Amino acid sequence: MLSCKRSLGNIMVSARRVLRSDQVVVSGCVRRCLTTQTDGEVRIAEILKEKFPLASSLKVVDISGGCGAMYEIHIESSEFKGKRTIQQHQLVNQALKEEIQGMHGLRIFTDVPKH
Repeated sequence: MLSCKRSLGNIMVSARRVLRSDQVVVSGCVRRCLTTQTDGEVRIAEILKEKFPLASSLKVVDISGGCGAMYEIHIESSEFKGKRTIQQHQLVNQALKEEIQGMHGLRIFTDVPKH
């Protein structure tokens, strides 16, 4: 069962009871259709596009079932050139400092374009 919760103002709403037009129920859990992005995915992508304007590839996926508790980020940018992986991840973490406070987890995959 999906036990992730999202705070909406002062109300805690169970993610399995919140059904939006971009979600379907599968085996009692809320699963998103793959054709739309959540508000969290869009917000994080906008922040990263602003912080890394030279990014040649960027993908943000809510891997928590749509409740915003865990994200996976794939970003490829020439701004990472000459930096070790840990330094690249630190740059992403710094860019998302405020958003990370409300998350349970974050997977980061960075790379430098192969041009």
